[in-house]
Amino acid sequence: MSPPKPSRRAAVAPFMAMEVLRQARRLEQAGRQIIHMELGEPGAPAPLVVREAAVAALRDGRLGYGEAMGDAVLRERIARHYAEHYGVEVASDRVMVTTGSSGAFLLAFLAGFDAGARVGVVQPGYPAYANILEALGLSLAPIEVGPETRFAPTVELIEAAHRRERLDGLLLMSPANPTGAMIAPAELEKICAFCEDAGVVLVSDEIYHRLEYEGRAETALRFSRGAIVVNSFSKYYAMTGWRLGWAIAPASLARPMERLQQSLAICAPTLSQRAALAAFDAGEELESIKRGYARSRLLLLRQLPRIGLPLFAPPDGAFYVYADVSHLTTDSVRFCTDMLEEIGVAVTPGVDFDRARGASTLRISYAGPPEEVALGVERLSAWLSRSA
Repeated sequence: MSPPKPSRRAAVAPFMAMEVLRQARRLEQAGRQIIHMELGEPGAPAPLVVREAAVAALRDGRLGYGEAMGDAVLRERIARHYAEHYGVEVASDRVMVTTGSSGAFLLAFLAGFDAGARVGVVQPGYPAYANILEALGLSLAPIEVGPETRFAPTVELIEAAHRRERLDGLLLMSPANPTGAMIAPAELEKICAFCEDAGVVLVSDEIYHRLEYEGRAETALRFSRGAIVVNSFSKYYAMTGWRLGWAIAPASLARPMERLQQSLAICAPTLSQRAALAAFDAGEELESIKRGYARSRLLLLRQLPRIGLPLFAPPDGAFYVYADVSHLTTDSVRFCTDMLEEIGVAVTPGVDFDRARGASTLRISYAGPPEEVALGVERLSAWLSRSA
């Protein structure tokens, strides 16, 4: 019998940030020192109170299956977070705890869209959106943004995409990956209103909220009760490997998403949920970590243009800069491979985020320790000087 062939649904593009990580790990195993600026992974560990809560849960030993919607106490705490941070009331029965934000997106897409639905996705944008949508048999409608709007989508761009071919859904991220761009609250309100009037299901990715340096990110829940909002403990709360996120679902989709979770994951990791409850009490430590990102951000804003890597727009939030390398290459994958091999600096090629225009861009993460970010800039400066 011949080996089984992969399905057409499995023919998704590789997640290039993870491909770069694999190459970087290979070089590290060979004894090279690699500066990791490819992943959106906080360089700091999870807050101390989170780790202590995990130890206590392990000592207790009772870590069985939980409810599909998530631990009731954690869901109530997440709902209270919206009241405290945004001044928005959210019922805890609309909160679902998921296996990372990735699990939330999978549930949202399955519950919100039928196969063949057309979903607008901002480009450049997080590559897993497109990969998950395509694997589920959904149609992708790229909405290109650029420097003229500081890489933030506008209601005019979304309306134009809807006129070209009707959108069933819209996926937004603010602050955005890879650009760090934020949607102004007034613009977000207009987008929410358009989606409600046009019957477009809005999925708002808010996983970089609280990682803001210019202005303040607003939740779509302020302007829409029909939006599906996704957030995560991975970024601001520095809990990437704990694989814990959440979704705020409209009342009509909460029960369908719960049924899907029952079969796809049963529940989010119980240990992580016990620990995550303490994350909301770690404000001082988390803000200290964020101040490190802010220092690295300022360093990159000053130094990258000086060494020949101009930025498209100052990153309002998250922990990335999106750099223009069109004067250096039209093959960002090759450029990043050479950079990694020659100077041991790992960054992500722009094709990961923009299939049409990413061959001349890079995403540089400053999520790691500030001293490593500074060393990466030194290496880049010397490398680009030699190549000039």
